Amino acid sequence: MPNETVEIRGHLVDSLILPKVLDEILSYNGAFEILKIEVGRRRIDPSYAQIRIEAPSREDLEKILRRVKEHGAEILDEGDVTLALAPQDGVFPPNFYVTTNLQTFIRHAGEWMEVAEPRMDGGIVFDAQGREARVLRFSQVKRGDLMVVGHRGVRVVPLQRSTPRNVFEFMASSVSSEKPKGVVIQEVATQIKMAKQVGDKILVVAGPAVINTGAGPHLVRMIELGFVDILFAGNALAVHDIEQALYGTSLGIYLEKGMPAVEGHENHIRAINAIRQVGDIREAVAQGLLKAGIMHACIQHGVEYVLAGSIRDDGPMPGVITDALQAQDAMAAKTQGVALALMVASSLHSIATANLLPAQTKIVCVDINPAVITKLVDRGSFQTVGLVTDAELFFRELVAHLDRY
Repeated sequence: MPNETVEIRGHLVDSLILPKVLDEILSYNGAFEILKIEVGRRRIDPSYAQIRIEAPSREDLEKILRRVKEHGAEILDEGDVTLALAPQDGVFPPNFYVTTNLQTFIRHAGEWMEVAEPRMDGGIVFDAQGREARVLRFSQVKRGDLMVVGHRGVRVVPLQRSTPRNVFEFMASSVSSEKPKGVVIQEVATQIKMAKQVGDKILVVAGPAVINTGAGPHLVRMIELGFVDILFAGNALAVHDIEQALYGTSLGIYLEKGMPAVEGHENHIRAINAIRQVGDIREAVAQGLLKAGIMHACIQHGVEYVLAGSIRDDGPMPGVITDALQAQDAMAAKTQGVALALMVASSLHSIATANLLPAQTKIVCVDINPAVITKLVDRGSFQTVGLVTDAELFFRELVAHLDRY
């Protein structure tokens, strides 16, 4: 039977790497023999295993090898990466390597090199002259680009649990409305403070429910405290935020009273028109038209933001990027250096952002609908901590912890 021998290293037991590798082998009709295993005697010690994998056919074996390599398995005496030319603009060559958000290396001319800016669902382009590898999307690849095909000569570094563990790590990839929310929110605040202490960035992805639930002032306070570096949102958040700042309503409802305003359904359109009259949001702040709210706080405190639109947008508000590919590029350009991404009440923007982030970036996804968190995790964002709760309750408690910093 076709067979290959692989090696795996790291915290194989407490990170469950070894069980995952063996499960992949069995799930794809393979068989294994553990030739050698050395388990670290202390929690800080790495472990090592050498495993021979057998499969009914070479095709089955290749499928197994592709799967186990996603968990960090390395083929003994593995050769260089295989490269092929992109046949035309926007098209990857057949059997191209599909990237993950894990740290990735490729081997060329006997040397391993790291792939820059790993992200999921792309392809790896190799620059032979500069000896650099990077991940590109379909829209970025050009005819004649050298691209990685197959899985040979590719190595990924799996996520491994740290020592000692913390509450944040323990809750990762778990979706439940019965989590001890107070403990998790306190740990999120701690992670945010630690990131700021070392100069890393905090990204907030927010949906319009942040305004509608009354969480806006808490996010404003978080910005004022200096704990937000980047904001990703859609047209709706900006419109609802500015409507509230100008008219005291969100979608025509007075948030303080919970009562509809007379002809309040017109207010969001009037808010868009008011900004259009002066040019854009920044000019509205400069002229004193916009004096409060999240967008006002972003501009006043130097928070970078990207507003990406959708097919259902009213207006849209000036500054909203309506081309999806341009929005992806704008968002990707601002994700470098982000240590923690806080995603609140925004399904599409949260998933889009998670697709851009490497696995090392911690993600906190907060939504009243557990399906949003499940979808995010199922798409491969394994580093996600999910909280099923109301946006206002989450931000209120989070900012209370940060305010004591």
